[in-house]
Amino acid sequence: MQKIFSVSELTFEIKRLLEDNLYYVWVEGEISNLRSPVSGHLYFTLKDAYSQLRCVIFKGQSRLVKFKPMDGMHIICRGMVSVYPDRGEYQIIVDYLEPKGIGAQQIALQQLKERLSKEGLFDEKRKRQIPMLPHRVGIVTSPTGAAIRDILKVFQRRFANIGVLIYPVRVQGIESAREIANGIWELNRIDDIDVIIIGRGGGSQEDLQAFNEESVARAIYNSRVPVVSAVGHEIDWTIADMVSDLRAPTPSAAAEIVVKSKNELIEKIGGAVAILKSAISGMLNEKRAGLHRVEKAIIHPRQRLHDYMQRTDSLAERLLLAISNRFTLAKKEIQMLASGINALSPLNVLDRGYSITRKLPSLAILRDSRNVCIGDELSIVLSKGEVFCRVYAKDEV
Repeated sequence: MQKIFSVSELTFEIKRLLEDNLYYVWVEGEISNLRSPVSGHLYFTLKDAYSQLRCVIFKGQSRLVKFKPMDGMHIICRGMVSVYPDRGEYQIIVDYLEPKGIGAQQIALQQLKERLSKEGLFDEKRKRQIPMLPHRVGIVTSPTGAAIRDILKVFQRRFANIGVLIYPVRVQGIESAREIANGIWELNRIDDIDVIIIGRGGGSQEDLQAFNEESVARAIYNSRVPVVSAVGHEIDWTIADMVSDLRAPTPSAAAEIVVKSKNELIEKIGGAVAILKSAISGMLNEKRAGLHRVEKAIIHPRQRLHDYMQRTDSLAERLLLAISNRFTLAKKEIQMLASGINALSPLNVLDRGYSITRKLPSLAILRDSRNVCIGDELSIVLSKGEVFCRVYAKDEV
């Protein structure tokens, strides 16, 4: 007897058949009717020239989409085929999405760069200096690749006993980004790692894709240890290069930057020591000369006493000379005064033949004959000597 299904029974039977036989599929096509409701889920139709199917990316999975899907974009998606019973429509529940074709990948990469740039992951101000002489270097790369051989070769040549810790990862393939990010996190947990090198040798853009992944970029950004990127060749630029504290054009160049040559350092230290010695010697000579000048400026107390004694003698001599000169001058002045006095003395008049007549006994000087009488006694003072006489006669004028 022919089985008659109800609509629900047939729908669920179709759902079971599809989900059991087409559990996970990869599908490519062009996005159309893209919708993003408030729930955070993404709904779109995937189509090609002949068919179309419905797709949904639930909110939890949509966070893992590395680019912003847009209508008209050609993509490859991975998901589980299922049936939405309410409408009896089959659909793909997508859990992975990537752009198809170089153009779409470039759009996705550009979108990621713009988003990370807005968040400040490429900001030059946050980038740190690479230690001049790291104690230990962490390296995140393939343990069998050319990059690690080049790096170790440079280390051996420049500073053979530098500490190195290699965190082995795959640098290509779907799990490589996660491993690289984990490697950076793990090396950050080790105290004596001073700088981390991440990188690999050259390859196509697809080969370097791990270093364009957001997870690697955020691991570098959040690393407390400075990170040097060394991905591919000089012409290759990845997002890891843009986030890292320093980008080296090649793995060998990274090793050259991170580890200085021991011989060159020894020469520089020797030169610095010579310069320092010369500077110290010059400074000591200058101080010694200054001390000598101070020493010369200081006079010994005994010498100072001698100087004072000599100065006292000199002052005494000068004082005596001044007194002598003063006496001589005074003597001359006295002589001049005496000469003047002598010139006025009446004795000098007597020398010229004149005399002084005085009336006795009063010794009054006589200038008029009318002041004497006959018989008065007189004293006549001559230039030399004195005579006494009596008036016998007089003649009045």
